[in-house]
Amino acid sequence: MSKDHFEVPAELKEKQAEFLQELVKKKGKYRIGVNEVTKAIERDTAKLVFLAKDVSPAELIMHIPLLCKEKKVPFTFVDTRKDLGNAIGIGVGAAAIAVVEAGDSQQNLEQIVKKVQALGK
Repeated sequence: MSKDHFEVPAELKEKQAEFLQELVKKKGKYRIGVNEVTKAIERDTAKLVFLAKDVSPAELIMHIPLLCKEKKVPFTFVDTRKDLGNAIGIGVGAAAIAVVEAGDSQQNLEQIVKKVQALGK
């Protein structure tokens, strides 16, 4: 993942997991998978992108941080695909998730975006 990879503090990891679970419960809209996330970014509908660190081969998602930077979409990392999938309740791993509409979780989305941007991407 090279220079586009950064370490997410434990406090933020916890907040991200809670946000994703809340997003599902409060009927927020999101896209799952590399292709869907790529389309959401290109169409300027993605508000925040989550990427799994353990995607193999890494080339599958290497274009996403570059695309996010180009489109000014904040992105962050989750330790494993399984963690990402479990956070939104799909029971299988997910390489990437894009938040399209936060719904009632808008305030939490804004807090996470601020913290991610403060990590100095």
